[in-house]
Amino acid sequence: MSTPSSTLIRPQFRTIDGLSVRFAEGGQGRQDAILLSPWPESVLAFEQVWAQLGDQAHLIAVDPPGFGQSERRDELMNPQAMGDFIIRVADAFGLENPHLVGPDIGTSSTLFAAAAQPGRFRSLFIGSGGAAVPLQLAGVLKEWVEAPDVEPYRRMDGRDIVSAALSTIEGYTPSPEIREDYLSSYEGDRFLHTLPYARAYPDQLPVLAELLPGIETPVSIVQGRGDQVVPSANAEFLHSRLPHSRVDLIDGAGHFCWEEKPDAYAALVTAWWNQGYTEV
Repeated sequence: MSTPSSTLIRPQFRTIDGLSVRFAEGGQGRQDAILLSPWPESVLAFEQVWAQLGDQAHLIAVDPPGFGQSERRDELMNPQAMGDFIIRVADAFGLENPHLVGPDIGTSSTLFAAAAQPGRFRSLFIGSGGAAVPLQLAGVLKEWVEAPDVEPYRRMDGRDIVSAALSTIEGYTPSPEIREDYLSSYEGDRFLHTLPYARAYPDQLPVLAELLPGIETPVSIVQGRGDQVVPSANAEFLHSRLPHSRVDLIDGAGHFCWEEKPDAYAALVTAWWNQGYTEV
């Protein structure tokens, strides 16, 4: 199924709110969609689903500030501030009512964006990200969030940390090009500077929880049934509080479900865009 990414996703850069932001554009559908890259990956994480999604929508994939190869601004390294930036992304590309696809760290930021501007986004497609209160995290993500300080990570090359994370992807090996893109995106201290985003969860997820019942935007929550770092309790927490939502757990997939089960992931996204979001 996989095609060399260079024939599908061609990253480029654009200045948004004074920051150099990496994005890729494609697709030919009549709807618009913004895709936010997961952590610690990049826009190339969507390589396996790009063609299928592009048949249904005009796609703008974005590395959020500080992630992938986009420029960082420290004030944006938390979910609420990133939610505000997502709105600026939509404005910058002239997208009046796009769908948002925000797996992983995009789960919380897209919900903050939807709460900040009701009706601005057509739908959200999220999951595999921390959301529950009290926190329901596991494995290395729990360690990253709860570590007393980040000093141990200061002595590590981000490439090594990302390499360890990528080793947990089951059933899919990124091409050498994509793997190098992931590793170089977080090399040196770039990974260290992304940690404040997740470490803001204890303070910001309770704020988000209070906003959930007022979010009228349709939300699809999708993650791998075998996710070892974000238990499905996070999906159920959101589903029980959002007034218009559904949950799908992908069998045979772990945390990186968009790469481990791309056919299933793409089918859920396109079905949601075609009609599903109007039925919740």
